[in-house]
Amino acid sequence: MPNQPDRSLISSDWPEIVRKIRARTPARLLMGRAGAAYRTETQLELREAHAAARDAVRAELDLESAWGRAFVERWGLFEVWTEAGGKDEYLLRPDLGRHFNEASRAELVKRCSSGNDLQIALGDGLSVPAVALQVPLLLPLLQEGAKERGWKLGQTFVIHHCRVGILNEIGELLAPQMAVLLIGERPGLATAKSLSAYMAYKPLRTHSDAQRNLISNIHSRGVSPQDAAARILSLAAQMMKVRRSGFDVREELPPLA
Repeated sequence: MPNQPDRSLISSDWPEIVRKIRARTPARLLMGRAGAAYRTETQLELREAHAAARDAVRAELDLESAWGRAFVERWGLFEVWTEAGGKDEYLLRPDLGRHFNEASRAELVKRCSSGNDLQIALGDGLSVPAVALQVPLLLPLLQEGAKERGWKLGQTFVIHHCRVGILNEIGELLAPQMAVLLIGERPGLATAKSLSAYMAYKPLRTHSDAQRNLISNIHSRGVSPQDAAARILSLAAQMMKVRRSGFDVREELPPLA
């Protein structure tokens, strides 16, 4: 697991090329075997990772437990809910996670201004640990970077039992130029704490995944919060310039070293 040293990376039994490959990815490559099976250590790590993934999906987000009262009050975070009545219904009915319930629609209209340059929403998605861990690192960077660019910011809020398609309703209710949803990714066996940033320019009810862009794998062994913030803000500025988002907008990344 992430906090435990990977002894196989320093084993003198591995050729140098294998150690270099293993060091560049969290994927379980070239793990070795015992007969036709995984080694015991590898098998135990897989079972631990699978348990963490299941826990991440089933967890419920509690704002103060996840971030502390000071963080919640600093950003004025408040909670809204989708039409999914609970975690079981959320998992069985993805369509319900794409729409706010009536009370939440009214709450958003009451507490949020409309027509802002950037509207950020926080969704639990399929990994509450990812949201709990990554949002406190990423949200301040996005807020500060947006202010430096002179953008008008909407009030950030938290969505329970949330799916990516909720971006369309955010667009319909609050009419921002750019909507950004920070949401927990579906956990895997490499990490259960990975966050995604879905982005849409003036999202509407009729929009599909084709009108959205994504920066994913925001976690300690993937895209750092600092790099993610820079990429989100840069891509948002690019979308505002061309007045669209989606499959025909390519993120302009610096050349690899």
